Order: sequence, then C-alpha cells, then structure tokens
Amino acid sequence: MNPRLKGYCLGITAAATYGMNPLFALPLYSAGMTADSVLFFRYAMAIPLLACMTAIRGRSFRVTRRQTLTLAALGLLMALSSLSLFLSYNYMDAGIASTILFVYPVMVAVIMAAFYRERLSPVMIASITLALGGIGLLYRTGDGQSLSLAGTALALASALTYAIYIVAVNKSSLKYVATLSVTFYLLLFGVTLFGARLLIAGDIQLPPADRWWLWGCLVCLAVFPTALSFVCTTGAIHYIGSTPTAILGALEPVTAVVIGVSVFGERLTPREIIGLAAIIAAVTAVIAAPRMSLRLSSVKRMFPRIPRRRHKR
Repeated sequence: MNPRLKGYCLGITAAATYGMNPLFALPLYSAGMTADSVLFFRYAMAIPLLACMTAIRGRSFRVTRRQTLTLAALGLLMALSSLSLFLSYNYMDAGIASTILFVYPVMVAVIMAAFYRERLSPVMIASITLALGGIGLLYRTGDGQSLSLAGTALALASALTYAIYIVAVNKSSLKYVATLSVTFYLLLFGVTLFGARLLIAGDIQLPPADRWWLWGCLVCLAVFPTALSFVCTTGAIHYIGSTPTAILGALEPVTAVVIGVSVFGERLTPREIIGLAAIIAAVTAVIAAPRMSLRLSSVKRMFPRIPRRRHKR
C-alpha cells in the first residue's frame, strides 16, 4: 500500500475509534466510577495488549535513554489530555466536550507554523475552516443553558495537550522507533499519573458486582479508543505528518453522531447532515490535495512556460 494512503487510512481509523470514548465511559460514570478509576483501568488493560502485539510483530522494546525521557514526557502529556477530557464529562454533556476538543487541529496548525515554519497551503486552511464549521453545526446545547466554565477549560486543556503530543511525536526522535513500541511506552508512563492520583486519594472504584457487563466497557475502552486509536494516530503522524492527521481527527464527532443514531436511536436534523457533509468534504480535500498538487506539477512540466521576448527599444 502507498505510504500516504496508509497514513490516511490510519488517521481515519484513529479518529473513528477515539470517538468511541463516551460510548464506553458514560455507563461507567453512571455506575459511580471516577475519571481516575476509569482511565487507570483503560490504560492498564491496554498495556499487556500492546506488549503482546509488539512481541508478535517482532518489534524491539529497546529504546535509548534520551528516547526514554521523551516517552515519559509524552506519556504524561497524553495522560493529561485523557484526564482533562474525562473530567470535563462531569461538567457538561460528553458531545459538547468532544466538540470543543476538536479545536486541536487549529492548535496543531498554529504550533507547526509558529515553531517549525510550516507553510499552510490554501487547501489546508480551507479544510480546517470547513471542518470547524461542520463541527460547529454538530454542536448541541441541550437545554440551552450557558456552558460550564470549568468544563470548557478542561476540554480546551485536553485539546492543547493533545495538539502538543501530536507535534512532539512527529518532531522528536521517536519517529525512528516502531509505532507499537512507542505506544506501549506511552501507555506505561501515562498510567502512572492515574495510579499516583488514586494512591493520593486512597479510593479506587470497581464496576458493581451486579453489573458485570461493565467490565466489557473497560475492555472496549482499552482496545478501541486506547490501544487501536493511539497506535493508528502514531502511525498516521509518521506517514503523513501532524497537520493532516489532526484534520482527519474531525471525523471523531462523526463517529459520535453515528453511534447516537445507530445505538441510541437519535435522529439527524438537517443542520447535522450539513455538518457531517462539511466534515467529510474537508477530510476528502486533505486526502486529495497531494494528488491534485502532483497532477498540477505534471501538467506544468508537460507545458513549460514560454518566456516572453523583450523588445529592444
């Protein structure tokens, strides 16, 4: 498979699976589990899964001391992003929090432009604008009350830390380390944050004994929005870069809408249909842009520009 096409497929898969967070987390919240407990089990269950996948694929666990420090910093950064998002669910509807989270493609673009002199093409700028407009159309306030300041701040903090994580993975020496190995260590260092918070609080919750099926929610959290999503995100960053991967993340609220319609029987309004169409158009533009540029350059080579003759006076 073409490397860029593989990167786009990984980015789409990462977005779709990460959008499953509320589907599996909210039933656990309703059972009385805290964000720290849910995230601790989410990361802890994903670690052995990643270890097995790394061993089966024959990837090495060996990293240098410098890479270990980078992995530790990024693991904690990723854990902070997850914690901020899950805590925001306590202050606002999960759909609204997820909508606010998706300002991170803009943050990624700004960071790349400001610190790494990356020039944003008109197609990228238009795609970001279109995706944000589509996400805005998916936004629903429920009872019309004003947003929680604490919840909004937490969701924005989650977006910022996730944006920094996406850029750092692309610009650090980790791009030379196997994707599975990187994800394994990120989860290993990240789970320490939740473990430390639970030790300080002295209170860890388990799913109620009469709701054994909630363990399935924890397993699904570990598999889909954690192991699978993080592996695909890291792989996409390696193949296509930070900004396109971030823009593909706009598909995550699409996943939330699809889940709402198929699982919870919600109905799509005309506004939401337009929002979905705008997001899909933006993602399609990101995928098609390199091919359009390549074809345009080929046409220019076939028909070189003839220099104008200057008439002597």
